[in-house]
Amino acid sequence: MNFPCCLVWLPVNFVACQLFALFAAFWFRIYLSPGKTSPDVRHAFATVFGIYFVIFCFGWYSVHLFVLVLMCYGIMVTASVSSIHRYSFFVAMGYLTICHISRIYIFHYGILTTDFSGPLMIVTQKITTLAFQVHDGLGRRAEDLSAEQHRLAVKVKPSFLQYLSYLLNFMSVIAGPCNNFKDYIAFIEGRHTHMKLLEVNWKQRGFQSLPEPSPTGAVIRKLYITLVSLLLFLTLTKTFPVTCLVDDWFVHKANFLTRLCYLYIVMQASKPKYYFAWTLADAVNNAAGFGFSGVDKNGNFCWDLLSNLNIWKIETATSFKMYLENWNIQTATWLKRVCYERVPWYPTVLTFVLSALWHGVYPGYYFTFLTGTLVTVAARTMRNNYRHYFLSSKALKVAYDVVTWAVTQLAVSYTVAPFVMLAVEPTISLYKSMYFYLHIISLLIILFLPVKPHAHIQRQPQTLNSVNKKKKD
Repeated sequence: MNFPCCLVWLPVNFVACQLFALFAAFWFRIYLSPGKTSPDVRHAFATVFGIYFVIFCFGWYSVHLFVLVLMCYGIMVTASVSSIHRYSFFVAMGYLTICHISRIYIFHYGILTTDFSGPLMIVTQKITTLAFQVHDGLGRRAEDLSAEQHRLAVKVKPSFLQYLSYLLNFMSVIAGPCNNFKDYIAFIEGRHTHMKLLEVNWKQRGFQSLPEPSPTGAVIRKLYITLVSLLLFLTLTKTFPVTCLVDDWFVHKANFLTRLCYLYIVMQASKPKYYFAWTLADAVNNAAGFGFSGVDKNGNFCWDLLSNLNIWKIETATSFKMYLENWNIQTATWLKRVCYERVPWYPTVLTFVLSALWHGVYPGYYFTFLTGTLVTVAARTMRNNYRHYFLSSKALKVAYDVVTWAVTQLAVSYTVAPFVMLAVEPTISLYKSMYFYLHIISLLIILFLPVKPHAHIQRQPQTLNSVNKKKKD
């Protein structure tokens, strides 16, 4: 059976680069702090380190990254602000897609060879994020922007050094995450933590001066999570590989309930590699002093501005929506900002399509995202029709949460299985052995339950113009 191996490995170059980046980040924060060096020096060092890491990991394949960055900077400089976001989006996504196709189907690199698409995917997110924010800042009226778009709008085109530093800095060039240009510039210039403290009205809490929050505690906690994730990867992932899902025992001999439980276990075992990579990337940024998000309700400093996942909320999610909101958070945010909030029709469908296209061209990705679209609509329909019946008492709410947790976890396992199986044949084999049960149930829900018409209306971001209109009314 033709079954491309899923990503059950951790490349040595990747781990070496990220560990070196961790030490470089501490050095960067201590010896190249904003009080000691100019922003240009910090930009230059962050860029040079990032370029070195990319070349070390990917050799001549890193040329693809540099070509895309230079092409899109040309667009940034020459294109009109009314079209800069469109040109940047189509060039970046087009180049990424061509690389996906050529890497897999033309040159047959597969996924166990040098995979330069990871950094290319991160850079694509940043290029399009910045292009849309420049368009918002220079090509749209302030009153037509949502509050978030207004806050993140970039009103001056970046210099070449700023552009390179934002896209290729060593903290995020290998594994991300995507971040906002204004946040990054504030970090480089030393305004990052103070800016976030001012946003939560720190002085109104009774404090007369702005502190300098240390990321050390957050870094240690995240490194502990990466260590646990690595241990789980070396045990669970090896014990329950995804190839088990096409074994003769699973497909032909196990009963349906056994398949259901085993699928859940195998999908759980596939998570630690993501927990490891994303948490380590978050720790690298924090070690450099980037990622401060403010103060929580208990007055504790938070360093989760760039966090890509919330493990507790993922494992306790009681809805498909809650699960997706806490998994690959920065990518979900990117999809919302460049697609979901901006397209006039079928936002959910188009967002899933963009997500699949961004991830690559393996057929399994499209099985997952098309199934995810169906399940998302069905889950939203069920929630809108029945959830309010279970809010009348605490016991009913607890029972509702337990049931929806189990349903959500099983639904996610079923939906994401093709994502790690990649190929068509094993995916069809798995779904046939599961009788396509979730597809059938989701279709029945959509066909026979009323869909609440207000969902799409709530999606539209509230603009400053609409806020001012309400105030006048």
